[in-house]
Amino acid sequence: MERWLDRICRGIENLIALCLAVMVVLVFGNVVLRYGFNSGITMSEEVSRWLFIWMTFLGAIVALREHGHLGVDMVVQKLPPLGKRICLVAGHLLMLFIVWLLFTGSVAQARINWDVTAPVTGASMALVYFSSIVFAVCAAALLLRDLFRVLTGRLGDDELVLVQESEEAVQLQQILGDTAKGKP
Repeated sequence: MERWLDRICRGIENLIALCLAVMVVLVFGNVVLRYGFNSGITMSEEVSRWLFIWMTFLGAIVALREHGHLGVDMVVQKLPPLGKRICLVAGHLLMLFIVWLLFTGSVAQARINWDVTAPVTGASMALVYFSSIVFAVCAAALLLRDLFRVLTGRLGDDELVLVQESEEAVQLQQILGDTAKGKP
């Protein structure tokens, strides 16, 4: 299961890189054409905006999988293991509720905008809302997986805090972990 999820996340990361490359080509090409040749790529701005939206939601899926979102763990760190488990379950239930709200709102918006076409490309504006639908479905699956691991006791006491207060703390923990494993 873990290898399967790792492959999916690697595929999503590659898709994000492709979206970023297309955005760079479109925007840079548009700038060069505007200033150098007094013309431009008309769909550049619209497609770049859509790719940015998709990149944001796809990146959030990968970050959720890797528990890379920042949070405040100051209080939860001080709790005993049972308190940490309760907070983790409560947090996951709240996140599942929020993901459900995002999903239902995005589906409603996609239905409303199904026949609305974008001004330049003529594509359906529902494509914008499909990104949040994809995120909501993937996030719900990841959250349910983590919740299942917590409720069945497959998550160790040292893994009960799934967020870190700062990126520096995460990097320090990785360095210390690598040093303890004998890696330079």
